[in-house]
Amino acid sequence: MTQLRNIMTQNVMTVNETQSVQEAAGIMSQYNVGAVPVVSSGGQMVGILTDRDITLRTTAQGQNAQTPISEVMTAQQMVKGTPEMDVDQAAQLMSQQQIRRLPIEENGQLVGMVALGDLAVQNQHADEAGQALASISTPSSPQQ
Repeated sequence: MTQLRNIMTQNVMTVNETQSVQEAAGIMSQYNVGAVPVVSSGGQMVGILTDRDITLRTTAQGQNAQTPISEVMTAQQMVKGTPEMDVDQAAQLMSQQQIRRLPIEENGQLVGMVALGDLAVQNQHADEAGQALASISTPSSPQQ
């Protein structure tokens, strides 16, 4: 089985929890990514910030661009993988948790990121990526 170590993106751009949403959005635009891990000043991953977080928790709530990332990031129930996980395990975890990106940690440090696209690029893993995407993309009812 292919381990995540072999397919993960390694040099992951991160942001600090004290930076502004505008700074994070600039980094996301510059690197053409939809999510960035949020790290503390000690380098520990404390959350993740997605383009959806910015839209729903900043823009839609009337917050300004200088809002600290710590106020809008996703921090609870962070789901992480390890470099030793195989692609099947990652796809299953991503499907169960309904996430499109999986931060990879080793010895408490962020070492990479795996996205559904990484799974799909691996021809032998196209089925796993498709199954995960089908689960993640299950339509939900609009919130009232």
